[in-house]
Amino acid sequence: MNQVFARATDWTVLRPRVASCLLILISLVSLIGYQSSDLIRARFATKAFDENESRTDEEKPDTPPDIEPVSLTDTDAILVCQSDHFFTPTGADTMRHVVDELESLDFVTSILWMDRVPVLNIFGLNEPLLPRQGASPARYAAARDKAKAHPLVNGQLLSSDGQTMLLMVRFDFLQIETDDACTEELRQVAERAAAEFPDIDIRFMVTGRVPILLTALETHEENQLKYQLIGYSLILIMSLILFRGWTSVLVVALAPAVGVFWTLGIIQFFDFDQNPFIDVVLPILISLVGFTDGVHLLIQIRRNRAAGLDRSAAVRQGVHKVGLACALTSLTTAIGFGSLMLANHEIVQQFGLACVAGVLLTFLAVITCIPLACLSPLGRNIHHGHGDGLIDKNLSRISQIIDWVLHRTRLLTTTGILVTLGLTMIALTLEPDERRSSSLPTGSEASLALAQMDRAMGGLEVARVNVSWSRDLPGDDPRLLDVIRQVDDLLASEPLIGHPISIRNLLDALPGQGDSVDRISLLDLLPPPLKRAFYTPEDRQATISFRVQDLGIARYGPVFQRIEDGLQEVEQAHPEFQLTMTGVPVWRWMNLYQIVVDLATSLGTATVIIFVVLAIVYRSLRIGMISIVPNLFPLAVAGAFLAISGQSLELVSVCAFTVCLGIAVDDTIHFLTRYVEEKAETGDETLAIRNAFTSVGTALIMTTIVLVAGFSTVLFSDSRPHRIFAAMGAITVAAALFGDLLFLPAMLKQFASRKKSPAPGQSE
Repeated sequence: MNQVFARATDWTVLRPRVASCLLILISLVSLIGYQSSDLIRARFATKAFDENESRTDEEKPDTPPDIEPVSLTDTDAILVCQSDHFFTPTGADTMRHVVDELESLDFVTSILWMDRVPVLNIFGLNEPLLPRQGASPARYAAARDKAKAHPLVNGQLLSSDGQTMLLMVRFDFLQIETDDACTEELRQVAERAAAEFPDIDIRFMVTGRVPILLTALETHEENQLKYQLIGYSLILIMSLILFRGWTSVLVVALAPAVGVFWTLGIIQFFDFDQNPFIDVVLPILISLVGFTDGVHLLIQIRRNRAAGLDRSAAVRQGVHKVGLACALTSLTTAIGFGSLMLANHEIVQQFGLACVAGVLLTFLAVITCIPLACLSPLGRNIHHGHGDGLIDKNLSRISQIIDWVLHRTRLLTTTGILVTLGLTMIALTLEPDERRSSSLPTGSEASLALAQMDRAMGGLEVARVNVSWSRDLPGDDPRLLDVIRQVDDLLASEPLIGHPISIRNLLDALPGQGDSVDRISLLDLLPPPLKRAFYTPEDRQATISFRVQDLGIARYGPVFQRIEDGLQEVEQAHPEFQLTMTGVPVWRWMNLYQIVVDLATSLGTATVIIFVVLAIVYRSLRIGMISIVPNLFPLAVAGAFLAISGQSLELVSVCAFTVCLGIAVDDTIHFLTRYVEEKAETGDETLAIRNAFTSVGTALIMTTIVLVAGFSTVLFSDSRPHRIFAAMGAITVAAALFGDLLFLPAMLKQFASRKKSPAPGQSE
């Protein structure tokens, strides 16, 4: 196989013009992808719009009346106000002044707060809940009690203790000039307005859909740019120290840079936009794989040049020696991540396909860009500094580790297997989880306000249970209220569910008593904007809304499952009704949880596939089995680290596992490939292991040092996902080197020495 591969790659050296034309052609295709991405999005958006507009008149529901319902969820930002003095004359005046000042802003269209909720009875007077100036203290005390009894206020716009008030702000986005207008400017205007009443202490924080999104995006962009610059600078410095020359650094960085450029341009044709795994994880994955392969290839070329070979011979022999290992790493990584396409969710399937394309394109970049660069004037002195580097000078000392390992093979083999199994068992205790605040920096205003919403209001996010019925059932059927009561009671029985609200709560707030038949008839007494917030008879639908805290999927998974089971029981008792649970928290439970499970399952499948492929390529089941421990060990270390540190299995950690698997397999394959070649040439097991380490040890140690240094810089980020990703990356890379230097040589000596190992492509 090695000879076949050598002949297949000779064209990069023998026909550099053809290789250059291929590079230019792929680059042009990538450029077209970058330029046409907007057109692709527009085409698919138009198609989706046409499909939505294709509904027939018979499919459309009855025309609803022209009434805008009251909405507690249709808000762009939420101003969280905290004070002990809301129900005092000065406190009420302060809040009214704050609202007036906020609504004077051009980009604020409306504010819903407790003083503007509609009355519960259409015959009642439309007076505000907060008394006007000059009211007695008794009136304010009565107003507090009235607010706590109002179903649209208590737990919705005002906390039960009366100390946290919400202002639901809606924006005119055409008038917004800066992102700060949606966050800091809102708070600053409120603070200036409140400062005109120095006797009242009111604290303001801004959260909600838009502020949370802006904070997450701003933090991501700032951290990404900041730590990319720091990380790349540190990697550049470390590479200069290790390679001892600018030329080598530029050449080795060329392949991953081109690979990322090609991949991100070409996948535009597949319309994979808005996929967070592709946007964030894929560039890191393929750049690291390209970097490690590039280092191995360049070190071999430098070694050949230092041995006296001319540039053409040095490059050709370097590709022959290292190219097969690079091809195997790309093949196993591509096949492994191709298993992600078997997942249930499209987002994971897209990521799997993009990984396959990216790894293969990066391999093509490695075996073309680096040889061409070394053949160009840039590579004239590529070998200068070889042997003088920090690792090269001390490689003989580091080689003593191999001698120490080869004298303790049984002990280290047993230790490696037992430790890997133990750490894997610990890692398997991880449970999938995800929180909205995970994307926010610790201590940010949006995060603190989110926590306050959890404590005071039962959560920021709102979920719903939709109750629908057939057209044969009248909308004022008493059984509807019975079903809603059962759903309300089911939700109220869960401590983590906050403040359910439905037409039942509105009807219960009206005077009078009676059974469902009597109470359902009171629907006509509710103001239409208030009634239609939870009841739309033309759609044959009613809703029960409830608040959800930001405690994560792991906490709410069992809660939602119990609610689902309870809803099924209600449906069985009332077959004419259909009950469905919806909302962002429910979507996160049903979809995001499954995405994490899909990724974890697919990565497990990828690991198995990689080991099978190695056994087939090396024509040795024994070598395939030997490769399991050094490849699984770094993943087990990273997983155990998460479990011991109290973390959960989140999207960011699963993505880190994806990158870690690619890195771990890469180094192992380079060592195994060189070992098999040396064993076929020398026939001596111990000598083959020593020679393999001498050949690839410099590259293994060099890539580990550089990558650990790069990952470590991100550990100081204020973004939790970045810290987790960086910690797992650094731990995995270091553990992979540990496994390849200790466990892999020991297991090769212990198990592979029973029979002469075949070269790749030969039968065992």
